[in-house]
Amino acid sequence: MPSEPESWTIKHFSQANPARPGQDSLPALLRRIADSIDQRPGIEVQDVILHSAITADGDWWSATVYFHEPSH
Repeated sequence: MPSEPESWTIKHFSQANPARPGQDSLPALLRRIADSIDQRPGIEVQDVILHSAITADGDWWSATVYFHEPSH
């Protein structure tokens, strides 16, 4: 009889640069994301999706990080 596939719950958080000068800085957003991941020790990142919106003040970067927390 085939075994059941492993499953887990995927969680996510979204993050953006503050709406102000510098909102178009992709390196700043990536640093913010790295800091947020570091604050969640033990998570396993599954995917990171980048988004860019065009606003009156220029590009505005954001991202969604999908992750799961392995059982201990």
